[in-house]
Amino acid sequence: MEKITPFTINDLAKVTNHRSGEIKFGEKMITIPKDSDALDFLKASDAKYVLFGIPEDIGIRANFGRPGAASAWESAIKSIANIQHNRFCKGNQLIVLGQLEVSKEMKEVENLDFNDIDDRAKLSQLVEQIDKDVSHIIFNIVKLGKTPIIIGGGHNNSYGNIKGSALAKGKSVNAINFDAHSDFRILEGRHSGNGFSYAYEEGFLKKYFIFGLHENYTSKSVLDIIKKIEDRVRYNTYDSINIRREKEFNQEMEQALEFINDDFYGIEIDLDAIPNIACSAMTMSGFSVEQLRQFISFFAKYKNATYLHICEGAPDLGEDKNNHLIGKLIGYLVTDFIKSNQHIS
Repeated sequence: MEKITPFTINDLAKVTNHRSGEIKFGEKMITIPKDSDALDFLKASDAKYVLFGIPEDIGIRANFGRPGAASAWESAIKSIANIQHNRFCKGNQLIVLGQLEVSKEMKEVENLDFNDIDDRAKLSQLVEQIDKDVSHIIFNIVKLGKTPIIIGGGHNNSYGNIKGSALAKGKSVNAINFDAHSDFRILEGRHSGNGFSYAYEEGFLKKYFIFGLHENYTSKSVLDIIKKIEDRVRYNTYDSINIRREKEFNQEMEQALEFINDDFYGIEIDLDAIPNIACSAMTMSGFSVEQLRQFISFFAKYKNATYLHICEGAPDLGEDKNNHLIGKLIGYLVTDFIKSNQHIS
């Protein structure tokens, strides 16, 4: 897995705030020793969860979005390292693999303009390269029987997560996406708005449920496409659950589970579904943090849960003094997932 920048024990020590009488995750999380083969080490380890960062926003740029999501991994790992290691959740359940090496690609896109057709083609090509790298890494993690927890990047990375999982399982997989947007747009070149449609079209995604679509920001064409394939792609809307109260949150989770739990599934989380979170498509209206945490806890507790992906958070777009809050939120979501999933064999 040569495209990974390993996260070393020294890196972990630098972001862990040691305090007398306390044990932090950073003192217990596992890193891959220098000169060890990553795959051999993962295979031999008893730890179930593999933490992996994607510090890029190229897919977001290719989708006319505001860059900034590249910083979510750094913010998250600092917060995760300082969670308390205790009876509720233990740091030694986590192997910190490291981050995808995308510094060259990020340098390439600095001066590209998504309004220019040639530049947009270059952005899509770079997204395709990232797709290959992500799918290869996820394939290796899942093949070894581990559970990837992927942090950062745009929602373009759903494609690599789904493809890698499907190849490791030897069959197409399902996905549930907590998101204000479908990310099921037309196949017009890869970007953050069509990861699921590409995965579906290429046979890696079997069933797909979008939880909490915003009615104001879903095009008629996407709704028409979904209507034609509703045996495999379904959704509910945020407006019908939290505004008009026609549907009930817990009941909707049960129905979504019934749809996807016939096979392995990935849990995809787009932080733009939560109000006032700094991200490319920031919203003023959406589900609460508590509802998101309940959602992750609910879907993590079944054996078919294959991975967790938290994306689109962009600390760089927030006020400086609040940059740590996105990392702290991601830390809650990661531990909610582990607490609910850890007892499943």
